[in-house]
Amino acid sequence: MAKESLPPMGFQLLVGFDVTERGEGISRCELEVEEKHLNPHRVVHGGVVYTLADTGMGAAVYSVLEPHESCATIELKAVYIAPVRAGRLVCESRVVHRGRRVIVLESEVRSGERLAAKALGTFAVFEDSSNGGGNGR
Repeated sequence: MAKESLPPMGFQLLVGFDVTERGEGISRCELEVEEKHLNPHRVVHGGVVYTLADTGMGAAVYSVLEPHESCATIELKAVYIAPVRAGRLVCESRVVHRGRRVIVLESEVRSGERLAAKALGTFAVFEDSSNGGGNGR
């Protein structure tokens, strides 16, 4: 049984993107580029792209966690391939490997058919202390 995802909140609402799909080991996040997402060079800020990958990976991880488990990003490397100035960004993430304590994922961020970025991430799996189990580490 997969862990239930939380509703949009906090930083996700601030940035303004949606998790539009979540399945067994996969997710999709989408963002309509706005003025607030651009850097001084008038292209989407790398932090926006990184946020889509990190949150998309988290959603994919949640789909393979047990209800008593939680997760946290250990590391995430993003490679920015093409600038984006407008339109819709779509980030598709998938679990590459699910171990007992570590999950490896990859994401692709596209603007239309154009690949804008790729990311590789690692998430830790631990007991969810908010459910009364484990010590949160």
